[in-house]
Amino acid sequence: MILSKLQFIGLYYHKLSIKTSVRFGGFLGKVLYTDFEGVDSIIDSMMDNPQFKKAVARTNLFNFWDKILPEKFKKKSRPFSMLPGGVMVIACENPVVAQELSLYKIILLKKFEPYLKTLQIRVKDLKFDPKKWQI
Repeated sequence: MILSKLQFIGLYYHKLSIKTSVRFGGFLGKVLYTDFEGVDSIIDSMMDNPQFKKAVARTNLFNFWDKILPEKFKKKSRPFSMLPGGVMVIACENPVVAQELSLYKIILLKKFEPYLKTLQIRVKDLKFDPKKWQI
């Protein structure tokens, strides 16, 4: 039988409380149990929330940024946010990087297409903003 960490911890405390109860001659009395909500049901209820789903999809999309980017820009830019209308804001280290990346915009959007289809996200444009850069 394979147990997750949470199941193992719960089983451990269950056995510990029974041993303690028996060791003190039933002094602690019967152990009362509560129906706890499982982690899987909590995650399922969170995934039913459309805003949470969108946030997870955007986070996954942001993680793909380094895969489509030319090597020299990987440490000088990163996704910052999404604007309404499918505009992805990219924080850039300085205006020179923003200008160079804007020249690559069409190529970057083409490289993004497979990831966008998989995640079912629409990105129409990329906005490169050096003001959003934070160390």
